[in-house]
Amino acid sequence: MRAHPPAPGRRGALGTSLRCAAVWLGVSLLAPRPARAGRQVEEPLADAVRTALSAAIHRAAPPRLTFDSPQAHSAHQRWRARVGPRLQRRMPEAALREAFLDTLWYESARAGLEPALVLGLIEVESGFRKYAISSAGARGLMQVMPFWVRLIGDGDAARLFHLQTNLRFGCVILRHYLDTERGNLFLALGRYNGSRGQAAYPNAVLAARKRWDLPADAPAG
Repeated sequence: MRAHPPAPGRRGALGTSLRCAAVWLGVSLLAPRPARAGRQVEEPLADAVRTALSAAIHRAAPPRLTFDSPQAHSAHQRWRARVGPRLQRRMPEAALREAFLDTLWYESARAGLEPALVLGLIEVESGFRKYAISSAGARGLMQVMPFWVRLIGDGDAARLFHLQTNLRFGCVILRHYLDTERGNLFLALGRYNGSRGQAAYPNAVLAARKRWDLPADAPAG
């Protein structure tokens, strides 16, 4: 039996449908993946803790990085030379990448955190997407829940998309969870993700931290 070609009208409709499907598939493949963040739990804060966290959030940063010694400055330069090329694929624009690295270095140091840990957390939380929003409403690079802005900030959750504001909140919150868990990083990371006691999220961040903890002689790129 010979197959009959579709009627002209049907052929046009089929072609339109296929083109629409192709466009939809292309858009879906290019669309950014959802942020992986869970749901940080809003817990009551003692007045002293709230005051300390609020002060840590609002303390102004210097207009440029300063270093206590030439050795500290050299360490920072070596770190940027190692990490920068690895970050280029995710942040192609050099000026934005340099601003991110300097801000991350500063905010990590003031919170007493390893830069590699903060980089690993950002990789897992947002994939380095500045405007990421999770299904739970967490925002920005470090996926900060908006209730933190109400508790210890100025109430403007939109500011969580600002680079330094987001890193400031994320680092201060992680430091708070570390102090709460008496230095137990596994449990602190679980609190950050809203999955305390479960292994998947801490293990993912710790594995990412290892990838960003580059030795001094690591090849650039």
